[in-house]
Amino acid sequence: MSEKTELKKSIGFFPALALVMGTVIGSGVFFKVSAVTETTDSVGLTFLVWILGGIMTICGGLTASELAAAIPETGGMTKYLERTFGDFWGFLSGWALAFIYFPANVAAQAIIFSTQLINLFHLDKGLLLPIAFLSALTVFLINLMGSKAGGMLQSVTLVVKLIPLVLIIVFGLMQSDKVDFSLFPPMDSGSGSLFSIIGTGLLATMFAYDGWMHVGNIAGEMKNPKKDLPLAISVGIGLVMAVYLLVNAAFMLTLPISALAGNENAAADTAMRLFGDQGGKLITMGIMISIYGSMNGYTMTGMRVPYAMAENRMLPFSNQFLKVSKSGAPWFSGLILFIIAMVMVTMGAFETITNMLVFVIWFFYCMTFLAVMVLRKKEPNLERPYRVPLYPVIPLIALLSGLFVLGNTLFTQTALALIGIGITLLGVPIYYYKKKQNNRFA
Repeated sequence: MSEKTELKKSIGFFPALALVMGTVIGSGVFFKVSAVTETTDSVGLTFLVWILGGIMTICGGLTASELAAAIPETGGMTKYLERTFGDFWGFLSGWALAFIYFPANVAAQAIIFSTQLINLFHLDKGLLLPIAFLSALTVFLINLMGSKAGGMLQSVTLVVKLIPLVLIIVFGLMQSDKVDFSLFPPMDSGSGSLFSIIGTGLLATMFAYDGWMHVGNIAGEMKNPKKDLPLAISVGIGLVMAVYLLVNAAFMLTLPISALAGNENAAADTAMRLFGDQGGKLITMGIMISIYGSMNGYTMTGMRVPYAMAENRMLPFSNQFLKVSKSGAPWFSGLILFIIAMVMVTMGAFETITNMLVFVIWFFYCMTFLAVMVLRKKEPNLERPYRVPLYPVIPLIALLSGLFVLGNTLFTQTALALIGIGITLLGVPIYYYKKKQNNRFA
C-alpha cells in the first residue's frame, strides 16, 4: 500500500450510468414490495406510491444534477453542502454518509444476499453471518483494485441483473389473472389515514429508489463529469422507474396482493410460480447477483466519502483515511466501512435499518435541493454546464416531497426517526474537536 496519490480519472458515461442503475436496482425492487403492499393493502395505491416515489426521485435527480455538474468534486453531496451552508453541514452529511448510511446499506445488502443463498440451497441458518461477511469482504477486495475494477463489476452485474427483471416482467405480464384496481385502500383496512399510508409507503419506495445521488462521489474520477454525470443520473432514474412499475405489475398479475403483503420471499415465490422450481432457482440466482451489484455500488461510492473528509483534516486519523492502494483506491476508508457494516450485520433488522437510513439521508437530500436555490442567488456567476429544467418548480417539488416524507416519519415512526437523528448528532462533538485541533495547528 502506498501513501496518498491522486485519484485516477478512468470512469466514462456507461460505468456512471451502470453505477446509478446498479446501485439503485438492488434488494429494494424485490424485497420492498412486501412492505409497500402490506402498508397500502391496495393494488392501485401500491402503483400510486411507486409512481410518486419515482417522480420525487426524478425531480431530486434533475435538481441535484445541477450541483453535480457545477461542483464535480469527489465527495459529492458533502461538497455541495459545504460550499453552500458551510463546513459544519458538509462534515455532518459526510459523517452520516460515511459512518451510518453506506455501512448500513452494505450490511442490509449482505443480510439479504445471505438470506437468499441460504433459502435457495436450504443451508443451515447459522451460516447467515459468515456468508454475509464473506460476500461483503469479496466486494471490498475487488474495490481495492481501483475504481476501474469496481466500475467493471458494476457494469457486468447491471447486465446480468436485468435478465431476471426482464423475464419476470415479460412472463408476469402474460398472466391472465385479473386484479382489482383501486387508487384507495379498503375503508375498513384499519391501516390509517390516506396521507399516513402514502407516507409510510413512500418511505419503503425511497429505499428502493435510493442510490442515485452518490454517483457524484466519484465525479473526481470521471473523464467528463460535467456532461456525463447529470445525464447518467437523469437517464438512470427514468429507466429505473419504468422497470419498477413493470416489475410490480408482474408481481400483481402473478400473485394476489395477500400473498405479497409482508412476504419477504415474494420475488422468489413469483419466480417459482412463473418458471417452476428449477427456473425459479435460476431467477433467484439472478436476483442475488443484483443484490451483489448493489452492495458493490454502495462500497465503491461509500469508501470515497471519508477520503474526501480527510482531505479537509476533519476526521481523527486523517492521514490513515488518505491512504490509497497502488491502483488508487482509498483502502483504509474501505476497511473502516467494511468493519462498521459487519457490526451492523450482527444487529440485523433489515426493515428498521433501511427505514432509518431513508429518514437520515433525505434530511440531507432536502438540504441539497435547497442548496441549488441558495447557490443560484449566492453564486449567480458559477459555471453551470447543466441547469435544472423548469426552475424553481422541479426543485420545489423535490424539496416539498422530501419534507413530507420526513414529517410523516417523525410523527408515525418517532422512535426510529429519533434514533437516526441521535446517531447523526454523534458527529457534532467530533466536528468541534477537529475544528479546534486544526485551528491550533494552523
